[in-house]
Amino acid sequence: MQDLDRIAEFKKSVQNKFNIYNSLFLNLPYSNIENVGMLIPLLMEQSQKGLKEGLNPKEIIEAFFNGFANLHTEQDRIDFMFRIIQYVERQVVLYDSVEDAAFPKLQQHSSSLSLKDYFQLVEKNNSWDAIEKQLNNFSARIVLTAHPTQFYTPAVLDIITNLRTLINDNNIDEIDVALQQLGLTSLVNSKKPTPLDEAKNIIHTLRHVYYDAIGEMYTHIKSSVGNAQFDNHDIVKLGFWPGGDRDGNPFVTASITKEVMNELRVTLMKCYYNELKELQRKLSFKEILDPISNLKNKLYEAMFDASMHLAYQDIIEPLTHIRELLVSNYHGLYLKDLDQFIDKVKIFKTHFATIDIRQDHSMHTKVIDAVLTKYGYINESIDELTQQQLIDILLQESISLDPDDFEEDIVKDTIINISQLSTIQENNGEQGCNRYIISNSEDVNSVLYVFALFRWCGWANRDITFDIIPLFETMKGMDDSQATMEQLFQLDAYRKHVAFRNHKQTIMLGFSDGTKDGGYLKANWSILKTKETLSKVCNDHGVAAIFFDGRGGPPARGGGKTHRFYAAQTSKVANNEIQLTIQGQTITSTYGTKEQFKHNSEQLLTAGLSNSILDKEITISQDSRSLIEELSDLSFEKYDALKHHDKFMPYLENMSTLKYYTKANIGSRPGKRGHKAKLELTDLRAISFVGSWSQLKQNVPGYFGIGTALQTMQERGRFDEVTQLFKEVPFFKALMLNSMMSLSKCYFELTSYMKENAEYGAFWQILEDEYLLSKRMLLELSGMEILMEKETISRESIKIRESIVLPLLVIQQYALQMIAQHNEYQPQYEKIVTRSLYGNINASRNSA
Repeated sequence: MQDLDRIAEFKKSVQNKFNIYNSLFLNLPYSNIENVGMLIPLLMEQSQKGLKEGLNPKEIIEAFFNGFANLHTEQDRIDFMFRIIQYVERQVVLYDSVEDAAFPKLQQHSSSLSLKDYFQLVEKNNSWDAIEKQLNNFSARIVLTAHPTQFYTPAVLDIITNLRTLINDNNIDEIDVALQQLGLTSLVNSKKPTPLDEAKNIIHTLRHVYYDAIGEMYTHIKSSVGNAQFDNHDIVKLGFWPGGDRDGNPFVTASITKEVMNELRVTLMKCYYNELKELQRKLSFKEILDPISNLKNKLYEAMFDASMHLAYQDIIEPLTHIRELLVSNYHGLYLKDLDQFIDKVKIFKTHFATIDIRQDHSMHTKVIDAVLTKYGYINESIDELTQQQLIDILLQESISLDPDDFEEDIVKDTIINISQLSTIQENNGEQGCNRYIISNSEDVNSVLYVFALFRWCGWANRDITFDIIPLFETMKGMDDSQATMEQLFQLDAYRKHVAFRNHKQTIMLGFSDGTKDGGYLKANWSILKTKETLSKVCNDHGVAAIFFDGRGGPPARGGGKTHRFYAAQTSKVANNEIQLTIQGQTITSTYGTKEQFKHNSEQLLTAGLSNSILDKEITISQDSRSLIEELSDLSFEKYDALKHHDKFMPYLENMSTLKYYTKANIGSRPGKRGHKAKLELTDLRAISFVGSWSQLKQNVPGYFGIGTALQTMQERGRFDEVTQLFKEVPFFKALMLNSMMSLSKCYFELTSYMKENAEYGAFWQILEDEYLLSKRMLLELSGMEILMEKETISRESIKIRESIVLPLLVIQQYALQMIAQHNEYQPQYEKIVTRSLYGNINASRNSA
């Protein structure tokens, strides 16, 4: 009945409302485009019908122009297609707004475990004592990234926020005005955003959503625990990559990092000032007037002057004094409001969010190579040294680095950045920036290079107040990670550093590049095994392992249902803290409103905490492990053959939107690492890789190889074993269900014309065959009749979104076909392809 209630609510609050407001939206009177709104439903119908009948996009669009739009010149047709794209983009925004507005109502019928449910379960099981210690120490870190699929400007985000409110109030007149504003406001950047622009866009969400959402969530937890002394202000933490993530982004420099840190701190001071200003109206008592005014004035100065240093103690001590006066002299009036503000200050301190520094290991290798050459330890290459000689230099030699001694930009900037980190910590507090992540970590040197650079950039005679975090993202990196961490922990200098960092070691395991490298099933299985192995390695050395997951986005990049993922982790995986990235448009789609943020944060916490009160040991038997291993190997064999197919990269370059990602004004980061003329898979960013498959509606990284693996086991007479695995092993079930989500967003009819292509037809057929096989085998495995059968709301949402963007996708494919013919209007068709990326990315919500 609950599912029926949810679908009824979805139809009433989402589907019906969207249809009503969409009809209003499609008739907005804009110059030169008054007919577009009426023609869009017709184009959608013709696209669906044409693709079903086997027509290619070129045939569909030309028949539409000749039969319905009465457009005969090529320039008129091109102009019309641009207007279609603009309309569809705004339809997506409208649908997002309607769905987000309905979110609280839909959750009333949800079966997910909320914090309220969790605390009731604790009380029912009389397990408060058992869970109290974990509650006081557990936390979830939500790390916001700057990946180039999060591109709405603050102006557009404000319109979306306004629309949500108006839709909830059913205020049709104001909705009409807001839709007119949306129609006249550009949804895309006129130029590529800088890293600072990206940071400011996400800081906008911090200020207007997360500041209050986390405060309210903490108040709820504190009251539910029933312990006035509860003070785990780290139970939900914010991380931040914009301005700190320089992996593959030459535009993130030391000065950018400093600017972003200042922006975070100044914005937080604005939040504090505005809340204190409201409090001052209530705390109008004689002895409190001066201290509250003095603090307000300091915050006012700090929110306009980035050079002003206002420490955490400068804020919390006056507030503590005001609280004492309120309790002793004024009957504790408005104490609850004051305590809620104090809790926020204890949560955010002076940093708001912890900015992570991230860089690729290859860049550190260049820096170390330059340093050791400059100071005479080597002549030309690190390879001249034995491994032990290199380790001795990194851990024992005293070098004082000066950026002016070097010419190469990456060397100079790396030294400047690491040298300024201590100053950043002084201004924003240690929590403002205390993590350094090394991409493509594959051996002990990846960590030791960074450890040495800290020593040589100012930390020579004091403890390094940074967690140094290896990111094992390739299959090789994960395979060698056990030996890497064992060797690190056996080095006295590094083990002493870990002890200083509270005997904790954070380790990041990469979904994106792992999937690109090893395929969907093998990558995910390797990540789980690596977590189990590294949990034991850390435990053996008296270290608490903390795993940082590169999630968000689609299942191919580690996304999918977050609660399902964490609830399926085995008991062998350390469960000290949940850390995950939220990337791309997932920031606004999953954590974009207070209600969404609180719900999804609760899901993280309950997934991490629930097993403790349920005494639920999640294990995978040896037989099941062997079976998953076989499936993983079979799946990888199929994917690896595809990856090494001579048409694999040419297909992506010539038949997909891959090259257009770098032309779009979406993100500041280039689409690939390095400057090689020939595009190689290893250099390709996972975002553009996964996103290009999504634009084709083929989603290869989310399923390829699974169908072959399952069919092979069926042919061997062992399919019953796999079916049992699906029923009994939550981890395997979660992977298969996430893959079904990827399959549900596929639409091979869109590109079926490619099978006639002389060069790529056979390759396209390989993709479709595996898609059809994977779909058939997963349905048989799960006993379902349709994909996502038991996820009704998500399935219906996907269906509506895919229908909204179908005209846009057909236009995109039409433009690609015209480009292949080297049409005289080629530059404009290329702009159409680039421009069409945005709407599809937003409609899919987790497409890249």
